[in-house]
Amino acid sequence: METKNIGLRGIEVADTKISNIDGEKGKLIYRGYDILDLTKNSTFEETAYLLLYDSLPTKQQLEEFNTKLEEARFIPKQMQKNMGNWRKDADPMDMLQAFVAALAGYYDEEFSNKEASYDRAINLIAKVPTIIASWQRIRNGLEIVDPDPSLSHAANFLYMMLGEKPDPEVEKIFDVCLILHADHTFNASTFTARQVASTRAHMYSASSSAIGALSGELHGGANTEVMKMLMEIGELEKVEPWIKEKMSKGDRIMGMGHAVYRTYDPRAQVLKELSRKLAEKTGEVWFDMTEKVETTTISEMKSQKERDIYPNVDLYSASIYYMLKIPVDLNTPIFAISRVVGWAAHIIEEKFAEAAPKPALYRPKAVYVGKYCGPQGCKYKTLDLRK
Repeated sequence: METKNIGLRGIEVADTKISNIDGEKGKLIYRGYDILDLTKNSTFEETAYLLLYDSLPTKQQLEEFNTKLEEARFIPKQMQKNMGNWRKDADPMDMLQAFVAALAGYYDEEFSNKEASYDRAINLIAKVPTIIASWQRIRNGLEIVDPDPSLSHAANFLYMMLGEKPDPEVEKIFDVCLILHADHTFNASTFTARQVASTRAHMYSASSSAIGALSGELHGGANTEVMKMLMEIGELEKVEPWIKEKMSKGDRIMGMGHAVYRTYDPRAQVLKELSRKLAEKTGEVWFDMTEKVETTTISEMKSQKERDIYPNVDLYSASIYYMLKIPVDLNTPIFAISRVVGWAAHIIEEKFAEAAPKPALYRPKAVYVGKYCGPQGCKYKTLDLRK
């Protein structure tokens, strides 16, 4: 039987109320709200509440939610001490995956109680930034900066990582970045989280597995590869010949193209303008280089009469994070700071689904294409008869 590996593309595996993508129109919807509307009017905390609870919060609900997040930001000192025993050149995503899983050893699991699951979600959302910022300080031999409850989620992370509070413009730019990355339907990491949750594993375990999926360069690691590409090119004048040479060899240009969108990724639209704004503020060349990568790649695809191609979320986020003084190898962990909200929402939905009934455990079918020795199988030969 002939089969084709399509990576489950186009296969509907579950119902969800959390987010939706219209790939033809370039639309991303969180709980009914257009992502472009949310980035203009909302905050990350508001968006996180929306994704978890299926509605925008009232003023009182938002204040209570923020208070819970602020109180949950601290991580156990023993955990930070354990980080000091790691190799300082360890991959930050390996560190993050390990310490998110380790949270289960410090905090109660949510078991079958939906309300307790929301508390675990808030605990996780609040602590992921602290884990990452603590690792950044520890591996560089710097004193750990404790969370500041007076700061927003976005500003507090930058403060804990860099040791100085960001100005309002930088805070807003990073806040919008977090909104844009918070959820994206059944991408690789989210599906991984839901699959693990379907076994009735707890939230920390399901989220840790999602971090493992996010670490790959074809998923969350793509913006790291984009920045490496820009740094390799080095100068604006070298962008066009570099891209042309790579494409002539059939190499992939990181940050271009998407598995779902057939037009401009709406997140990339917003990030492009944020990158432009930061470049004007810092005087750095990274936005101009990134835009040149975009235009050259599109032009080359058209000259080769290939399909239309557009930037994805990773192309411009790379330069933004770099101009925010975030180390390149923290790009993917930054992704996790935001996406953990989506993972938590999907884990809760998976475990307490009110939508159409689904199997309690994901169990896809594979097509066997291996050795076939007949209906009875291959005949076993003892070791002395094997050649």
